[in-house]
Amino acid sequence: MNKYTFTSESVSEGHPDKVCDAISDAILDEYLKHDANSRVACETLVTTGTVFVSGEITSKGTVDVEKIVKHTLDEIGYNDPAYGMDQKNVKVISMLDKQSPEIAQGVNEGSGLHEEQGAGDQGLMFGFACNDTKELMPLPIHLSHRLVERMADLRKNGKIPWLRPDSKSQVSVLYEDDKPISIEKVVIATQHDDMLDQFNSEAEEHKFVEKEIVDQVIKPILVESGFDYNDDFIVNGTGRFVYGGPEADTGLTGRKIIVDTYGGYAPHGGGAFSGKDPSKVDRSAAYMARYIAKNIVAAKLADKCEIQFSYSIGVAEPTSFYVKTYGTGTMSDEKLTELAQSVFPLKPAGIIEHLKLKYPRYYQTAAYGHFGRESELFTWEQTDMVDKLQSTANERN
Repeated sequence: MNKYTFTSESVSEGHPDKVCDAISDAILDEYLKHDANSRVACETLVTTGTVFVSGEITSKGTVDVEKIVKHTLDEIGYNDPAYGMDQKNVKVISMLDKQSPEIAQGVNEGSGLHEEQGAGDQGLMFGFACNDTKELMPLPIHLSHRLVERMADLRKNGKIPWLRPDSKSQVSVLYEDDKPISIEKVVIATQHDDMLDQFNSEAEEHKFVEKEIVDQVIKPILVESGFDYNDDFIVNGTGRFVYGGPEADTGLTGRKIIVDTYGGYAPHGGGAFSGKDPSKVDRSAAYMARYIAKNIVAAKLADKCEIQFSYSIGVAEPTSFYVKTYGTGTMSDEKLTELAQSVFPLKPAGIIEHLKLKYPRYYQTAAYGHFGRESELFTWEQTDMVDKLQSTANERN
């Protein structure tokens, strides 16, 4: 018997880094709306009262960057000057350039050294799935996402009106023989209004915040999970969290890549997703890797599955590809690798077409995880290849 505790974290849409991801992806969506072949690499920085947008974009479309920034801030909830960032008074600085022509000739079909559309850069990408949850995601990151997502819902629907946009969660899960058996600890840090005028001290204010978060956020999510849990909760460990968001912490696009994926439970290739059009394999191949892993587990060909791709810039064929099942597969990893290669498209153009990645949907991915989401926009979460995997596997046996 092997026991261990594994911890993952998530952050809300109001966290400064996630604000940047949302702005970058909102700009990407707007360009794709006007031109499905837009080449976008958009980076955002936020600090007190100011948003910087930069990057390289080539598109037939034109967008109003300032309008998108302000709309995104309003959607997230930064609409009050008291928060140190609001959509009406924010200063927006845009410094966007065109995509390098040398990169363009590598990804535009018929250009460069190869006829096929090549990868937009070199790099390695991972995908993962396991049987921890019905979404086939590791339990710690799944619960972490649901906690901050619930806080955002309660803030926006007015049920907890004193919540502010910035928050974080952390969940520790006890595993036995690689199976989750209980939830050991939950940590929440959530920004809130200054309520000292309603309480006699910071200690009383904290006691109120703690009880509300435990009763309305933590316990409902843990009960819904169906797992046993310890009443071992930490809420706002410093005692107070009024000063937050971009006013308290500068944000950058792409700084929450572990939150975006598997919470550290599976490897990450290092490339961020947000602000990148699907010609960038950092994003599109990572989505395909998740799609392959999830379909393999859903097809009951393995209980746990890890995928890795690697690419060279300008070249369509992956430089490597593997399937790894940690000894849980119904066939060898070598045979599963061959099976996946025969069933799934692995070149950039095929990935983009199969997953329908040229259409706006990326703003929705910017917070609460790119994987394990139930929405038709998340085409890489579909398990529509199960039958083909099973039938092809049976033919080969």
